[in-house]
Amino acid sequence: MITPRHAFDDMTDPISPARNTRRSIWGARVALLLILAGAAAIRVHGAAFGLPDLNDADEPLFMMTAFDMLRGPTLNPGWFGHPATITFYCIGLVSLLVGGLGIATGRFADVDGFASAVYADPAILFLPARLFFVACGVICVWQVYRLGRKIGGPDDVRGRMLGLLAAALLAVNAVHIEYSQLIRTDVQASVFMLAVTLCSWNIFRHGRLRDCLFAGIFLGLGIATKWPTAIMALSPLAAIAWLGWCARDRAWALRSAVAFATAAIVSLLIASPFLLLDYATVMENLAGEARKAHPGATGSGFFGNIAWYVSGPLLRSFGLVGLALAGLGVAGLLLRRRDVAIAVAPGFIAMFIVLCAGALVWERWTVPILPFLALAAAWAICTALDWLRARFRRRLPGLELAVLALVAIPMGQSAMAGQAERLNDTRQAAAQWIRDKAPPGSVVLVEHAALGLIGEGWDIRFPLGTAGCINAGDALTGRIKYNEVEDKRAGRPVVDIGNLPPEVLPGCRVDYAIFTHYDGYTGQAVFAKEAGIYRSLAAGGREVAVFRPQPGVRGGPVTRIVQLAR
Repeated sequence: MITPRHAFDDMTDPISPARNTRRSIWGARVALLLILAGAAAIRVHGAAFGLPDLNDADEPLFMMTAFDMLRGPTLNPGWFGHPATITFYCIGLVSLLVGGLGIATGRFADVDGFASAVYADPAILFLPARLFFVACGVICVWQVYRLGRKIGGPDDVRGRMLGLLAAALLAVNAVHIEYSQLIRTDVQASVFMLAVTLCSWNIFRHGRLRDCLFAGIFLGLGIATKWPTAIMALSPLAAIAWLGWCARDRAWALRSAVAFATAAIVSLLIASPFLLLDYATVMENLAGEARKAHPGATGSGFFGNIAWYVSGPLLRSFGLVGLALAGLGVAGLLLRRRDVAIAVAPGFIAMFIVLCAGALVWERWTVPILPFLALAAAWAICTALDWLRARFRRRLPGLELAVLALVAIPMGQSAMAGQAERLNDTRQAAAQWIRDKAPPGSVVLVEHAALGLIGEGWDIRFPLGTAGCINAGDALTGRIKYNEVEDKRAGRPVVDIGNLPPEVLPGCRVDYAIFTHYDGYTGQAVFAKEAGIYRSLAAGGREVAVFRPQPGVRGGPVTRIVQLAR
């Protein structure tokens, strides 16, 4: 261990003169509990959206893979695209708990009865799994509070206020709420990224070897969840390098860096040993993930991607005032706070650069940077209010709450609009049209997992690559496995009608087809072939209904129902 020098020598923030009384401590604790309770409530509300239909294309991937591991039984996920190993293990644990509780209470006769029930009604497992990721989202809010307290500096009162403001902003962030309700790797990976950042801060402050080890452990677990977590290694490495340079102790810096890297590699391989044991599959999955174009998500170059992220998901989730404060906070922290610039910023900045340099743009890729922007906005608020108090030489009580309301209310309205859109999706509207208009016994082709229509009197078909349009009910009854889906999709990026081989189209002539991906392919020359598949299938038919998303009212893609000529 070395004694860090100059850790806070350039902190120019005005320090609040308020004393750290017991009353203020308990007040902060109560406020934090209220924020965490609110974050949990807003994420739990609507978490069952769409069920039993599955609107997110990747949720079935995670659930089927985890369920297949239990059926094996095996610890090898057989898929490493994210790599999502920690996610699969967590979902498997949730499945064991749900199944064990159901068998113990007599709801399911045995394991086979549990499996049959899940295939008949996936909501049995999907809702508990979503609630697990809700918990991950709430943990992120708590971690942001902890990091905010540290960034607040040596004054505990100011630190608590900064942490509470940052936690409140993340609690009502629309994008963070949305992905806290999905069975995906994004929010879970953020938990590990924030843990790495907290350890990085402790390294900078205390120079302890144990913090380097914990940073490595959390980094390894994060990489086993989502590959981009590796970028966060820059923060602890920067903190180690800075302390080694300040203390002129290169030997300590080298030992610490080696300990950090070793802990990261060991924890990664312990958490996901099949990254080595099934190396061929890893490389195959990574090749499949490295796409240059995707319907609705193709990037437009570095600066074009920056504009897309700033004007899209970041503006939607923070609002104009919140995003402006976040930008000012980032600039101010980098210029005025050496500790933040070294121990926190490297991973965050590198993550954003990689985000914008990618060939694709996805809203979900902003999830890891949302906590850092919330911290920056909170710091900007605290700094501006401290300046006002010093300028007018008055305490000006309640200003934090007033500014928080100014920023958080529009953010909360955006979050509520997103909730309403998920609960009233175009795909569920199309399924209801089938219930109301399609004659019983009609054969209906769907692109999303419209499981609610199965067993209601219609013959539901689903496009599955080289297999053509399969009977969805038969596939569920036969307990289809994810590796079967992977074999049939034959490396195609999306399982939809546009990626069907032309030779299987005659077998897809049905009474009605619900197109949910068609509009994503139109207007882009790179997807002319996929759009042509849709037009070929729909030739001679007629469009009978169109459901379009409406901001704040209805979400989802443009969904078209076409009555085909048979």
